[in-house]
Parts: sequence; C-alpha cells; structure tokens
Amino acid sequence: MQRMVPHWDHIKILDQHGTIEQGAWKLLEMRAGPLPIKWLAEHTEYQQNRLFRDQQKKGPFNRFVHTHNFEQQGESSCTLEDRIEFRLPGPQISLLNQYIEAQLAQTFHFRHQTLLADLAQHNLFTGPPMTILVSGASGILGSRLVPFLRTGGHRVLSLVRRPAKQGFDQVFWDPLKGILDHKDLGGLDAVIHLAGENIGQGRWTSEKKKTIMQSRTMGTDLLATTMARLAPQPKVFLSASAIGYYGHRPEEILNEDSLPGQDFISQVCEAWEKAAQPAMDAGIRTVFLRIGVALTPAGGALQRLLLPCRLGLGGKLGSGRQYVSWMDIDDVIRAVHHCLISPQLAGPVNLTAPLAVTNSELSANLAQVLGRPNLCQVPEWLIRLAFGEMAKEIPLASTQVIPKKLMEAGFSFNQPNLIKALKFLIGRVEPKNL
Repeated sequence: MQRMVPHWDHIKILDQHGTIEQGAWKLLEMRAGPLPIKWLAEHTEYQQNRLFRDQQKKGPFNRFVHTHNFEQQGESSCTLEDRIEFRLPGPQISLLNQYIEAQLAQTFHFRHQTLLADLAQHNLFTGPPMTILVSGASGILGSRLVPFLRTGGHRVLSLVRRPAKQGFDQVFWDPLKGILDHKDLGGLDAVIHLAGENIGQGRWTSEKKKTIMQSRTMGTDLLATTMARLAPQPKVFLSASAIGYYGHRPEEILNEDSLPGQDFISQVCEAWEKAAQPAMDAGIRTVFLRIGVALTPAGGALQRLLLPCRLGLGGKLGSGRQYVSWMDIDDVIRAVHHCLISPQLAGPVNLTAPLAVTNSELSANLAQVLGRPNLCQVPEWLIRLAFGEMAKEIPLASTQVIPKKLMEAGFSFNQPNLIKALKFLIGRVEPKNL
C-alpha cells in the first residue's frame, strides 16, 4: 500500500488489521483540498494468486469496490487488472464522475508503472531475503525505501531515537551519546544509513553547522564501529553522502573520480565518508551514496518550487545557469537497492540522472507541466540575503554530475527524462498514454 500511493496523494495509514485476506481492513486518512477525510476499507474476498477485493465501509463514496484480478500468462508472467466500481452520494453529475475517473486513471498509471519498475528491480536479486538495518527510515527517502525493501521480501529494522515499540522491528539508538545496543543487531546482512540533520532548513549559524557535521560523522562512526564488532558482520554498508562533495564547479563535468570541492558541504561530505573507515577496515563492502537533488512533491527542491509555480510565480533563481544534478526519488530508491545487491560496487557512487539540467530548464519544464507561466526571477542578491552562506552552496551552486559507476553497473533508469519525470511525479500524464 505504501509503495502504491502516488506522490501527489497525501494518504496515511492510521490503523490496519491483517494484509489482503478476507476480513482484513485499513483505516486511511486522505485529503480533499485542505480537508482531511477518513476512509475505512475492508477486504471482502480473497482467492490466492487470483484476486482480492476491498470495499469502502466508511468514506466519501456511496459505493466504492476495488477488485484486483491476476491472470497467469505463460510460465513466468501474469496480467493485473484493477477494476473500480464507484458511486458518489447525491445526484449523479457527469462532469464530476469524469473528473473522478481521470484522477483514478492517473493513480493507476502511477501504480502500474511503479509496480513494473519495482518488480524488475527486485528480480535482479536472486539470493535469500535479507535483514537490513536502516537509519533515517522516517525521512523523505527512508519512507519510500523501507516499503520498497519489504515488498521485496526483506526484513527491515528501523533505527529510532525514541523508545522502540515491541513488534515493530525498531532498534533504539542515540548517535550523539554513542548508544546502540549490540544485542538488537544479531543476524544483520546489511546496513543503510540515511540519517542526518537537514541542511536546507534554517540559516547556517556556527551552531547549525556544528550540528550538521556532528549529525553525519557521529552517527556514521557509531554504525561503522558497531558493525566491525558484530559476529557475524553485515556484508555491506551503504552510507548516504551527497554530490555536495564536489562543491560549486560550474565549468566541470564530474564523476566519482573527481576531487572534493572547498565548500562547507564538501568538507561535511568528506568527513562523513571518512567516518565509515572502521567498517572498511573490517572488510565490510562500503558504498557512499552521493545523492543528487531527489525530486519528489513530498519534500526538498520540488516541493518548494510547486506552490509558487502553481500560483503562476515560477521562474529561475539568480542567473538560472547553475546546473542541477537531479534524480526521480524512486529511481534513487532503486539505485540504492542496486548498490545493495551489486558486489562490484564500492566506494563513492553518484545517484543522479544521466543528464543534469540548468535551474532555468528545471523551472521552465515544471511550468510547462503545470500549464503556468514562467516569467518570474528571484534575484541573486535576494537569495543571498534570505539564506546567507547557504545560498551559494545550495540554490546558487552549480554541479554537473554523471552517475558513471551506476551506469557501468547496468542500472536501468526508469525516469531519465526530466519533463516525463515531472509529469509522473505530480500526476500530469496525458490521457492518451493511460
């Protein structure tokens, strides 16, 4: 369910019982504009490997029944058909019904394309299910990664900074105090470390910069040292880093062999990666995930651009010539999995799309997808005034990064084209393609 919810739908699972068997149910919260709506769905029929059906018991429709039909096609494939029966309350208005059908078409296009891409990625792994420890599991990236890993049959343990809930596969840690209990970590196959202070929130005061540095180095060192002491040890450690490692380099095309920059973020990334040394010294395959601008309406750069663009206030930042090395968030998720299962990958791996775009191209493409003008410009002096030191290292920085190692390892990008990625992310695929 978590993997199949489109990026633009604000749906939360509030409670649930069972999975898809008859009698199972889920209580969801969704939104109609600013208004929250509760939706209680019950699974009313289940035939193993053939179908399952869920029906709204409480929600905005008079009737809503969703049947998932599966038909075998040969020895190694099948077809999936989603059939929806719905009726709105009150008099039936044709235009409203057409609107609902168009929204459902966008939703199921997203679901089917996501399912196909996920299955293709999972199919690359032929080993037994793994037990994987993940930090930052509730963040923007982690909240997409954990459901992806679980749908692949893996057990995921989440590191949390509050008391762990029994039966929820949670492990308590406090990286600043060096607390992580060995007894909770038996039988780990892999560790994926995503946690760290948000560098894009608040001005970079001396205290904020110290927090950014410590949140990355101390957590990484604690995990690396703990893994080195385990018996048996995990086979692989994936530790988040960022393309900020390369710094502001407007005239260069950069890959994993490029030297670090001289900026504050470059220094953070260098120290962040060096903190994993205990894992490497112990012989654990260690990958530094140098993540670019992960595009998702749920947060980060795209979320900040969406509202002004929808209001017709979209436009470039500063000169607009600065390069943005981007990647669709679900391509990021699948790239993380590719690093997890590819024994030849070690050291730094860039997680970006094959072609960077300029800030002007990004804003123009987003405006085109939304059908809005793109005439505004935020002057460079105003960005520097608003963000201080952060301005030159994030919104005004130019970094053109190539994912050389990922491409050499055979990774298949599901969304390599920016405008197609934006349409997919915000639900603007043309009806003719549905």
